[in-house]
Amino acid sequence: MGWIGISDQTEGRFALGGLGGAAPAMADAALLDDCALMPRGTLMIETRLSSEGRPQTLLSFSRSHPWSGSFSLQALPDGGIVLIETQAGDVRHATLPYQPDDRTDTLRLTYCWDAPAKWGRLSLERPENDRVHAISLPPPHPMPLADMHTIITDPRQRQLDPDVIFIAISDQIEPIGPMPGLSANVPVCTPTGFVAASELKRGDCVDTDDGQIVPVLQNVSRSVPAFGSFRPVRLRAPYFGLRRDIVVAPQQRLVIRGSEVEYLFGSEAVLVPARHLVNGFSALYADSPDVVTYHHLLLPGHEAIIAAGASTESLYVGRLRRNADLFGAGILSGCDRARLPEHPKPIWPVLKPFEAITLALNRAA
Repeated sequence: MGWIGISDQTEGRFALGGLGGAAPAMADAALLDDCALMPRGTLMIETRLSSEGRPQTLLSFSRSHPWSGSFSLQALPDGGIVLIETQAGDVRHATLPYQPDDRTDTLRLTYCWDAPAKWGRLSLERPENDRVHAISLPPPHPMPLADMHTIITDPRQRQLDPDVIFIAISDQIEPIGPMPGLSANVPVCTPTGFVAASELKRGDCVDTDDGQIVPVLQNVSRSVPAFGSFRPVRLRAPYFGLRRDIVVAPQQRLVIRGSEVEYLFGSEAVLVPARHLVNGFSALYADSPDVVTYHHLLLPGHEAIIAAGASTESLYVGRLRRNADLFGAGILSGCDRARLPEHPKPIWPVLKPFEAITLALNRAA
């Protein structure tokens, strides 16, 4: 099924049939059963770090009926995420260390649990770079379904830090790591014409922005909450060389060239995440349902593809195949790890936020 609940600071939506779908009557009845459990699932929190360097209780919830229990996630100012989960006095505790980074003020935390398999994982991702930190957890408890519903829909019974951007719940183990960035109907240039990104498959060929023809190794997709660092961006034609408007993920990076690029950054081209291009006219945030599905193409050498006339990067996986744990947790886990390519570094330098702003101001001058 997938994502069943999502909430920001003001409102939340919960549907056991899946967000955007109709929950069957049996599922509605399950919400009335205090003993109904989610044996496996995912809780995702995206938050800004405190600008004051204070401890943050990102999410906290407790109950006394039908048995005592609590759940909390805290961020420590010296670099640590603390998870504490209890049921009937049985405590699960873990700390995920990380190095605070003043240049990155947003974190995405993903707690996955599979009680029957006695397995859990807590991971931290920084939307502004490609690094992932994850730890395995002690055998987790199944999560009461009523608790998940309350966390999403009743702000009075939860503690949510003001810096939290959104929380979301899935009844599946959601992947972490490399993230697709093209909406389904983005037209990708191939030797036989433009083809929608979602329709290309392994073995098809695509044109690259430097005139090559390369094979598609994998076409991957992922459905995510359309909030925070996943909120879709609409890039408008004729800007960026586009022949038509396209919708992409905020982290999808475009290849930007020009004399000012060479002057400012000493490179023929740079990669700029779409979120740094949002200015209200050439790029703006797009209207979207609660859940959006992105697609992308894995190519042998991280070549840049042509999407509706704009040069944009293909899926970047770095040296993911060398890390068995992270590989198994991601969208490529069903592939043969030994046959995946390695991308030692992105094809062009990736601009930091202040560099992207400098480039945009220089182009507008």
